Amino acid sequence: MADPRLIVALDVPSVVEARSAIDELGDSVSFYKIGHQLAFAPERESGLHLARDLAEAGKSVFLDLKLLDIDNTVAKGVESVMKMGVTKLTLHAYPKVMRAAVEAARGSELTLLGVTVLTSMDDADLAEAGYAGTAADLVTLRAKQARDAGMGGLVASAREARAIREIVGSEMAVVTPGIRPAGADAGDQKRVMTPAEALEAGASHLVVGRPIMAASDRRAAAEAIVADMKALGG
Repeated sequence: MADPRLIVALDVPSVVEARSAIDELGDSVSFYKIGHQLAFAPERESGLHLARDLAEAGKSVFLDLKLLDIDNTVAKGVESVMKMGVTKLTLHAYPKVMRAAVEAARGSELTLLGVTVLTSMDDADLAEAGYAGTAADLVTLRAKQARDAGMGGLVASAREARAIREIVGSEMAVVTPGIRPAGADAGDQKRVMTPAEALEAGASHLVVGRPIMAASDRRAAAEAIVADMKALGG
């Protein structure tokens, strides 16, 4: 059976391939992430159409579009996303952006997630981008700002999950990408953990992409991760 804490990232170039993976995974997965690649797939049916279909089929959908714009534009975007029936939506965790999004989503069931620091970035990357502090410093700051803005949760590396929990408490979601089963290739992720480690650190949801989507048997790969989560992560 599916574990709602596992979110499978449909990081594929076409809706056709995404639907094939969904069919293969069957009832082993109940939660999917749709990001830029699939959302903007150059087909008559885009990933946004797929998001609506999944929601109508009773699946949970994490729309990972990382909104960042002026307040009114973000608010209008959130209002449109609310009509799609998706479960979670990401935006960059800038205070003004978060406050505008929270106000727009008030009274709905949409969970807004603030993106703290991308898991492909480390301290050197932040320094190059003009930030004076470390990744951990920025994650801590964004977590406090998200809590104060009334956000539903945060997206952050599992390595920061424990520190985030101490800031936001037990109610907010902590969604962690960059999850790799023991022995798996980290790819372009720089701050990774195993599923069990991430849950033990305080993550509420785990985003897993390549370890499942690139597997020769996707269903077996998903089931193995769920077993690991249940055996070691509670």
